[in-house]
Amino acid sequence: MLEIAHQKCFGGTQLRYQHQSSTLNCSMRFSIYLPENASPEKPVPVLYWLSGLTCNDENFVQKAGAQRYAAEYGIAIVAADTSPRGEDVADDETATDFGKGAGFYLDATQTPWASHYKMETYITTELKQLVESNFPVDGQRSGIFGHSMGGHGAITLGLKNPQLYRSISAFAPICSPINCPWGHKALQGYLGSDKRLWETYDSCSLVGKSECKTPLFIDQGEDDGFLQEQLKPELLQQACEANQHPLTLRFQPGYDHSYFFIASFIADHIAYHAKALSS
Repeated sequence: MLEIAHQKCFGGTQLRYQHQSSTLNCSMRFSIYLPENASPEKPVPVLYWLSGLTCNDENFVQKAGAQRYAAEYGIAIVAADTSPRGEDVADDETATDFGKGAGFYLDATQTPWASHYKMETYITTELKQLVESNFPVDGQRSGIFGHSMGGHGAITLGLKNPQLYRSISAFAPICSPINCPWGHKALQGYLGSDKRLWETYDSCSLVGKSECKTPLFIDQGEDDGFLQEQLKPELLQQACEANQHPLTLRFQPGYDHSYFFIASFIADHIAYHAKALSS
């Protein structure tokens, strides 16, 4: 790993690294916040943050205001990138919802995407192992959260890997990719026409099929311009009710899809994870 940024922040340290990913076959970057109390003798719990369309690892770090609360609760936060990067990586330069910046946290099976777009394996295996072997974090006390496309990623990866993530939350997640334009485009492009594969990346489908009952904590802005067409939290609510899956879904009046919304409620999410990861 190559350290490319290092700043003191709320007593802890905000870091950024670059590394060569064997999973994605390209160079990747990620950010990590380490609270002041993190040490090899006392490793701290760790949260993995997944961002939304067009973002990278820096958006959350610079806009969410999470470090204050991570320092308060003594918890590390890893912010991943949203897709593979580099000149050799396939892209759709005409779109912001497919290709670079839009990896959808899945493992692609279709050409030309399959050679690089393996974000599910990267997040759950390579990045997690890299973080746990190089920083004073307790991998047995890990949680996952995210926003929009990253909220979709957090819920699906969290439900599919309960042995890796003990807590799950999301801001304005894409709740059912098989039922919205963003998701339909991504799933068709990356996975092809077999909708059985699509269901393995759909939160509503996973809630209906998975034995995992990790509670879900979701905040959704009522003035979010993507709410009706793309996000569809009512479908996830229905799936959770039908399958007795614990869900806290809060609708926040007047809030949109932006990082102003995330910053307004990030304290609640970190407190929620900190409680779940406290022992």
